[in-house]
Amino acid sequence: MFSKRLAMSIATLSSLLLLAACGSEDDSSDSTATADAVASCPTAEPADDVAPEWSVDGITGSVEVTGSTDTAAPKVTVTTPFSVDTTEVSTLTEGRGEVVAETAEVSVCYMGVNGRDGTVFDSSYERGAPVEFPLTGVVTGFQKAIAGQKVGSTVAVAMTPDDGYGASGNPAADIEGTDTLIFAIKILEVV
Repeated sequence: MFSKRLAMSIATLSSLLLLAACGSEDDSSDSTATADAVASCPTAEPADDVAPEWSVDGITGSVEVTGSTDTAAPKVTVTTPFSVDTTEVSTLTEGRGEVVAETAEVSVCYMGVNGRDGTVFDSSYERGAPVEFPLTGVVTGFQKAIAGQKVGSTVAVAMTPDDGYGASGNPAADIEGTDTLIFAIKILEVV
């Protein structure tokens, strides 16, 4: 049991390190209900016949996100190479919980996709477990996507390289300094 917890902690820490960069409505019963309803990240694929909930044409390529539900992991389809010159955020489903502050610590399920080649470089959905982190400790584009959203929301973001890992990229994740990153994020709770 201890080694299983240790492995989960190491996987979560790895995810946080990968994400780390070099006056609201407040209904805590809704945020607690949302967190209890999604105690783990779903790993099932969305149905094939579901229409995309978000699509964006970039400077090059395009992205579609499908399946932002509590029962399936999102599907991110990228026509590569995909790039944007402005970070774009879209609320796929709006939650009913409290609004997330810019400095909050949150628990989320997420999938990160590289716009250059369409590969998934990190996914709590694949691990089946949510991740907790302070918004002040992640890349700027991830913070822009979550801050101001309501708990329970699912959001998608296409972020510029500057809002991602910047000119140095993240070699450990095969992210180059010119890569646009795409995330599909389910906000479970403010911790």
